[in-house]
Amino acid sequence: MFSSVLIANRGEIAVRIIRTLRRLGITPIAVHSPADVGAPHVRAADRAVALPRGYLDIDGVIEACRVSGAEALHPGYGFLAENPELARRCAEAGVRFIGPPAEAIEAMGDKIRAKETVARAGVPVVPGATGDLLGWTQFPALIKPSAGGGGKGMVLVGSAAELPDAIESATRTAQAAFGDGTLLIERYVNAPRHIEIQVMADTHGAVIHLGERECSLQRRHQKIVEEAPSPLLDGATRERMGAAAVEAARSVGYVGAGTVEFIVNGQDLAEFFFMEMNTRLQVEHPVTEMVTGLDLVELQLRVAAGEPLPLAQHDVTMRGHAIEARVYAEDPSRGFLPTGGTVLALGWPPAARVDSGIAPGTVVGSDYDPMLAKVVAHGATREHALSALGRALARTVILGVTTNVAFLQELIAHPEVRAGRLDTGLVERLGLRISQTPPDGVFAGAALAAHGKWDGGGDPWDVRDGWRIGEPAWTPYRIDDTVVRVRGDEVEVDGRVHDAWLGDHVLSIDGQTLPFEVAIDGRAVWVGFEGQTWSLTRHEAGDPQDRDGARAGDGTVRSPMPGTVLAVKAAPGDRVSAGQPLVVVEAMKMEHGVTAPFDGVVAEVPVRPGQQVALDAVLAVVTGEG
Repeated sequence: MFSSVLIANRGEIAVRIIRTLRRLGITPIAVHSPADVGAPHVRAADRAVALPRGYLDIDGVIEACRVSGAEALHPGYGFLAENPELARRCAEAGVRFIGPPAEAIEAMGDKIRAKETVARAGVPVVPGATGDLLGWTQFPALIKPSAGGGGKGMVLVGSAAELPDAIESATRTAQAAFGDGTLLIERYVNAPRHIEIQVMADTHGAVIHLGERECSLQRRHQKIVEEAPSPLLDGATRERMGAAAVEAARSVGYVGAGTVEFIVNGQDLAEFFFMEMNTRLQVEHPVTEMVTGLDLVELQLRVAAGEPLPLAQHDVTMRGHAIEARVYAEDPSRGFLPTGGTVLALGWPPAARVDSGIAPGTVVGSDYDPMLAKVVAHGATREHALSALGRALARTVILGVTTNVAFLQELIAHPEVRAGRLDTGLVERLGLRISQTPPDGVFAGAALAAHGKWDGGGDPWDVRDGWRIGEPAWTPYRIDDTVVRVRGDEVEVDGRVHDAWLGDHVLSIDGQTLPFEVAIDGRAVWVGFEGQTWSLTRHEAGDPQDRDGARAGDGTVRSPMPGTVLAVKAAPGDRVSAGQPLVVVEAMKMEHGVTAPFDGVVAEVPVRPGQQVALDAVLAVVTGEG
C-alpha cells in the first residue's frame, strides 16, 4: 500500500478521501488554488501544495506530486478525474494513478465512441445520431455533449423548430465546460428512470458490480437525490443490468471504481439502455457504501496498489436502504439559479452522514460546482431511510448562502417520492413552492439576537437579565416588511406578543424550546429555524418599502445570479420585443438567458462577453416605445 497520496481535488470529495487515507495510515497531501489556501480540505491534509493556475493545470498537479513526494494520485471527481492525459502523465512521472487506464478513460469519455464500444459487447444503447443533428426527426429528443458529463449542456428538444437554438446553446456550453463542442442526439425515453450500476475491477481480471443506485430525482438533468437500492427494479432486472454493466467495463479493459449509467423505461423494465460510463468515483457513492458496508475509496486504493479484489460477486450483499440529498448553493424560488456568499454559520444533523467541504468563513462563488454538502441517511427500509433523511435535513443549517435544503425536505416528503413513483421529469412537474413567509419565531429570534448589536447595547444574547430593570419601553424594528418590538422577554410581531428568550443554539417561544441558529452580517440577519433558512433585512427610516416593486416596469434588466457574461445579443438602439434574449449569463457551467421585459428600445448594455457580474448587476436597460 502507498505511504502518501496526493488528492488532485477540493471540497467535500477531497475531505472524504482524506478520511479513508487517515484510517489506513496513509499521508494525505492536498493541493489548492490561490483562493482555497485556507479551505477545509487544505486544513484536513498533512500538507498542501499550491496550484497557482488552478485545479485544471496538469503540469502543476504533476509538479505537486514531485515536490511533495506523493507515491499516488487520487483525482476525486470532476476537474481532471476523467482526463486521460493526467493518467498518462502520472505514469511517466512514476506516480500511481488511482483510476482506470488512460485508454479506458478515452473510450468511455467520448459518448459516441462509448456507445459504439459497448454495443459491440452486446449492451443495449439508446437510438441516436451524430454529425448533422438538424436532420433528426424523432421528438422529443435529447442533445448531449459527446465529451460531457454531470448533465452539463444537455438540452431536451420537443420539435424540429427548437433544434437550431438548442444546438447553439449546447455547443457553447460543451465547448466552455469540456473544451469540445461535439454533440450527439438521442431518442428521449418515455417516463425515464436514471439507474446506475457501481462496478469495481482489479488488475487480475476480476470485475464485479455492487448493485444499483436510483438517480431519477433531478433538476436540469443534474441529480439532487439518490438512493440504493432502486425502488423500481425487481431481482431479475437487477441481475440483467448488473451483468450488462460488467460487460461494459470489460469491453474497455476497465480497472478501479466506475459507474455504468442506464436509462430505463419506467413503464417497461425490459427496456433499458446504456447512457454513459463515468470512469471515476461518483458523487453519490455514499449510498452504495452504506448498503454494502464497503469503503469504495479503500477499494480504489487497494486495486491501484495491485491487490486483487477482496470479494467476489456472490459476496456482495445489500443491507437496508440509503438515501442521499445534495445540498446546493442555489435558490429554488428563482428557478434553482446559483447563489453565493460567505458561510456565516453551520449546523449539521447529529444522526446522519454528512460529506462536506465548507466551514464558517468559506466563500461560495461562481468558480466551482454549487454543491456544498451531501446529507445521507440509512434505514432498515426505504420508508425508514426517507424519514431519517427528513429529520436530518430539518437539522441542517447553512447561514450566509441561500441553499435548497427546504426544497429537499418538501421533495422527499411528497407522496409521489414516498411511493417510489419517480422519473427524471418529476421534479419539474411537481413545481414545489417553498413558503416565503417566515413564522413569528424567525422574527422574534432575529430581533432578540440583533437587539444589542443594532442599538449599541450589551451582549445581544443576554436579553433576559439586562432588560427588566425599570421596565423599559418597547424597542421597535422593521425586519423585511414586518414590525417587530422587543421588551425584555417579550417580543411583539405585527401585534402578536410572545414570551421569548434566546439561548445558545435554541429559541424558547411561548413555552417551546426549539433549535435555532442565527448570524448577523451588518443589516442582514440569517436565521435557521424549523428546518428552513431565512435571510432577513433590517430596514431603517427612509428605506423603500418594496425594493423589487420600485424596480417593476422601469426596464432595468439585472443578472439573476453571480456569473460570467457569455453573450450579448442586443445593442443600444435596437428595437426588441418582450421576451427577446438580451444577454446570456453563465455560472457553474449553467447558462441563463436574460430577456427584454417589454417591447421597446435598448437604451444601455453596460456589459461585455467575458465580464464577471454580481447578483442583481445591471445587464441592460430597455425604454418604452413612446
